[in-house]
Amino acid sequence: MDMSSREILLPLDEVVGVLQDLNEFVVSLDRIGARQASGAADERAVGEFVADWDVARRLARARRVISLALDAQLGEAENAEIDALCERGRFYGEGGAGSVSGDPDEL
Repeated sequence: MDMSSREILLPLDEVVGVLQDLNEFVVSLDRIGARQASGAADERAVGEFVADWDVARRLARARRVISLALDAQLGEAENAEIDALCERGRFYGEGGAGSVSGDPDEL
């Protein structure tokens, strides 16, 4: 499937909500990284941020917004192809603590 020329429509309020979440995550993680680099934050800071800011749930919501739009606007075969591409991703923790799965060169 040629994805470069395809467009998917999303409700503006959903896009704005996802964009707000992503902006908070990027800015906050950058600030945490800067504090860690200067010695003002320890290695637990990222984990505490992820837990305190409900990052997993909010990212799952962003994924759901995009998935629902894809499901509604693409055919079954196209969605299956996208699902297969997503399954080839890198996932933390598979094969032991801290390891990732998937070939980073294929992403």
